[in-house]
Order: sequence, then structure tokens, then C-alpha cells
Amino acid sequence: MFAATTRIQAREPGFSSAEFRIALGMFATGVTIVTARAPDGQLVGLTASSFNSVSLSPPLVLWSLSQAARSMPAFQQGSHYAINILAADQQALAQRFANPHVDRFADLSFTEGVSGAPLINGSVATFECFNRSRYVEGDHVIFVGEVEHCEYRVGASPLLYHGGKFYTEHPL
Repeated sequence: MFAATTRIQAREPGFSSAEFRIALGMFATGVTIVTARAPDGQLVGLTASSFNSVSLSPPLVLWSLSQAARSMPAFQQGSHYAINILAADQQALAQRFANPHVDRFADLSFTEGVSGAPLINGSVATFECFNRSRYVEGDHVIFVGEVEHCEYRVGASPLLYHGGKFYTEHPL
């Protein structure tokens, strides 16, 4: 038994940041584009693979963003955002929204969600979220969104990411 004043802490990692990134890449994920309308009306968006469900009741999802991201202020200050799960034929969009040096919304086919966040046409699913809470952990901020509306396309194949490459599903 530990004394009340004893605090257990994690050991120092025995691997480099590069090794950690490679190991994380072994987990296959879906690919999303998170979008919002900033308080000044500007559209913001980025590619993110750090997305998962949290709760069915209430309906909660989470995703994370680097604290150094240029879009961080828009997501921290905004009340709503949308998470667009990309379809297998949307690899070019994933790459475009990962590139900070292009106009990500140029000629993008989307509809405006109830909160003003862009809902990308052709996505496998979209989630319109209230920006419920944020947690700073390490070099990222974890955003928890309360889903106010969602839509999905039955039978649509998602875009997947694994080991630094894009894939599409193939049923076993």
C-alpha cells in the first residue's frame, strides 16, 4: 500500500518521437476534415485522423488539434464545428486540407450546416457539433463535441489511413 503522499508518475519513454509517430501510424484510422466558421465569418478546416466516439447519451465525439495549429483560435473561440468523415474517393481533399499553403475551400462542394460550418458534399458521414469542452494535454488540445445533428450514406466506402498511406476498405 502506498502512503497518501506518494505520487506515481510515468517513466521516461524509451523511444524517440519519430518512433512513437511510426508506431501510432500502425493504427488504421478513418480520415476526417473538421470545419468551422470563425467568429469573423472566415471558413476554417483541417484534415484530422484523431477522431472517435465518446458517448451515445449524450451523443459525444472527440478529436484533437496541435496547440501550434494556425486554426486553433477559431476552434477554441467558436461555438460549433463539423466533422466530415471522408469517402474513399476524397483522398485529394484530405491532402488539400492537410496543406497550410493552399486555399482549402477553393471550388469545394459543400452545404452550410445549421451553425454555419461547412458540410462537405460526398462525405461518408457528417457530425454537426457544439464545442462542449476542451482539454489541453501535451502539445494538443482535445475537443469534445456534443453532436446536434448527423447524417450518413449507407454503403459508402470510407477513406482510411495506415502507415503513412491512404487505403479504402475491403471486406474480409
